[in-house]
Amino acid sequence: ARFDSNIFAIKAKRNAIKQFYLSNTFIKMYKLAVIAALVASASAFAPSTQITRSTAIGQHIGSGGMADTRNPDTHEDEDPRKSISAAPSFEEYLKERAAEGN
Repeated sequence: ARFDSNIFAIKAKRNAIKQFYLSNTFIKMYKLAVIAALVASASAFAPSTQITRSTAIGQHIGSGGMADTRNPDTHEDEDPRKSISAAPSFEEYLKERAAEGN
């Protein structure tokens, strides 16, 4: 008698599983999962939009995306680490280089 009740319980579980797979809820969940997978795979290969943010106000942004730092003007700041000293002219640079090379 116990064996028969176990077989009945197994058959009942199988029927419940079949009913779930054939139910509207399962079909809706399956469709949602397929749509989500398609959207995710399509968005993986879509071109992304780049947002360019400029942190250098009033400075020219070069081709590499960096601020142009070739401005020879001096800048004095309260913090000496942020101060920019005067840059030598190209002629002065060549003279210093020639003097170091000898």
